[in-house]
Amino acid sequence: MNLFSRVYRSSLGKKYIMAITGFLLFLFVIVHMLGNLQVYLGQEPMNAYAALLKSKPALLWTARAGLFILAVLHIVSALQLAAENRSARPRTYAEGKPIATLASRTILVSGLIIFAFIVYHLMHFTFGITNPEFLELHDSLGRHDVYTMVIEGFRSPWVSAFYLISMGLLTLHLSHGVSSLFQSLGIRRKSTVAGFNRFARFAALLIFIGNCSIPIAILAGVVK
Repeated sequence: MNLFSRVYRSSLGKKYIMAITGFLLFLFVIVHMLGNLQVYLGQEPMNAYAALLKSKPALLWTARAGLFILAVLHIVSALQLAAENRSARPRTYAEGKPIATLASRTILVSGLIIFAFIVYHLMHFTFGITNPEFLELHDSLGRHDVYTMVIEGFRSPWVSAFYLISMGLLTLHLSHGVSSLFQSLGIRRKSTVAGFNRFARFAALLIFIGNCSIPIAILAGVVK
């Protein structure tokens, strides 16, 4: 713990922590999307997948706690680095200001809004705080009917709209953040910048299409 504290006190240490946690969260987003896309396979495969996860509560809750810690470390390190950068450069550039993309300019704000969405998403589908009736849904085998829960949840235009907006912000966040994390880890070089940028944008776009297709398909009546 002492070593972690010493590493974290330095700006370089915070950059490493933000990059590593960002990469692990990026992997989780992909796995989570693949799990959600099982809604297209129907009720049986999706409920069986959910039942498999819930059959290992210790592993499931350990993973959830780990993801929460990763998210907190990622956000806190990002906020502290942003504050350090502002204090180190209190004056705006007079000339030669670097060109910033929309994704890079909004990465901090988009990250905070995405975190707020995650909290709501957990309250909505995982803990049943906003819709406790979802936890009472069961299929013919007595399993939690996650398939019906997802459909009922996204039938609300407001919920779907919030989800789509959040996925748009996630796309912006990933399109810049995924490429930047490789730079923070010392993997990205001048000769590979363009390649990493293309990879980040392509991955972000695939995640956007995959995730957004679900509420759109439900609202359109394709999945019902």
